[in-house]
Amino acid sequence: MDRGYPRVTVSKKCERFIKGGHVWVYHDEILAVDGKYENGDIVDVLTEKGRYLGSGYINDNSKIRVRIISKNANDRFDEAFYRRRIDYAIDYRLTVMGEDFSSCRLIFGEADGFPGLTVDKFENVLVTQVLSLGIDRVKEMLFRQLVDSLQERGYKIEAVYERNDVKVRELEGLDQYKGFYPLAGLRTDLNGEVIITENGIRYHVDYFEGQKTGFFLDQKYNRRAVAKIASGKRVLDCFTHTGAFALNAARTAEHVTAVDVSQTAIDMAKRNAALNGITNVDFVTANVFELLTQAENEHRRDREMIILDPPAFTKSRSTARSAERGYKEINLKAMKLLPRGGYLATCSCSHFMPDAQFRKMLFSAAADANVSLRQIECRQQSPDHPILWGVEETDYLKFYIFQVV
Repeated sequence: MDRGYPRVTVSKKCERFIKGGHVWVYHDEILAVDGKYENGDIVDVLTEKGRYLGSGYINDNSKIRVRIISKNANDRFDEAFYRRRIDYAIDYRLTVMGEDFSSCRLIFGEADGFPGLTVDKFENVLVTQVLSLGIDRVKEMLFRQLVDSLQERGYKIEAVYERNDVKVRELEGLDQYKGFYPLAGLRTDLNGEVIITENGIRYHVDYFEGQKTGFFLDQKYNRRAVAKIASGKRVLDCFTHTGAFALNAARTAEHVTAVDVSQTAIDMAKRNAALNGITNVDFVTANVFELLTQAENEHRRDREMIILDPPAFTKSRSTARSAERGYKEINLKAMKLLPRGGYLATCSCSHFMPDAQFRKMLFSAAADANVSLRQIECRQQSPDHPILWGVEETDYLKFYIFQVV
């Protein structure tokens, strides 16, 4: 079947991979290429027998040689195709997020059929990140369609801001930068800060300098679950970042201590506490590993709940084992610091630490601490970050709440 696109023939291993749901073709799985193309063009992906598997963006600069955007041979990649995808993504968020739609992830890369594209909505500002060349080439159209689709549904957008300041772009042959995207009718003179509301708590979001796009939206409902368990308790929130778990817990807790190594993050967390009039939180700038070690050496058990929300300790399979040791160290120390009957909320945001490995680590830490774990909650990311079965990279957040007995 000749659809007019260059054709890429892939191995049987890659064929199984794609039929199993994945959407990446690695460079070493390509057997032949028929036709001329420029990097970022659409190509068809075929089996060794010439059967159609899908179509996607090709890029010789990347180890992920082709990123599939469709497995439907009837698709034509015009503006109408992309608009359907955008409308579908927005309607999905309106359904699953409901009243929380005001600030949520609108586009979650491969899970929404836009490989390498992230779009977060913070009230009237869209913050974007593009990590693939194919998407970069059509982003002007995509950004315009996003704004049009939202405004047709009654949601006014003031600005689109690009956070393309990540090193992984260089693997695609793309430059790093950040700044407002100059779409007609939108502003490019905002100060980089917006106030959002999540679970009834307001936050300053710095989308110029904050991590990733400025705020971690994926823990929204996990924070709500923590607030329920924290009622009346003395809580230690580790790796607090800008205070989201701490402030959710503080609504019901007796007192919360929030810790982070970044003074910038702590300063923002204090601003967020003040914004909400929350006074039963104190903020500490410290290395969490050192703080937990000191508390362990002093045999302190003055917290009834500990929250562990560390950054990803691993961003590759090669460092997964050393990351596991880091996860075990903080969880082991937390289990030792809690009194019997205390509560532990713990998570990992790295897809290179699969759930089975994370659970095994927790079980080992509990054995070393001579405690048992009574599971209360087992959660993942909020549904605006949907998990696409077959694409393991979209299944990344593990979140547990235990009673330590």
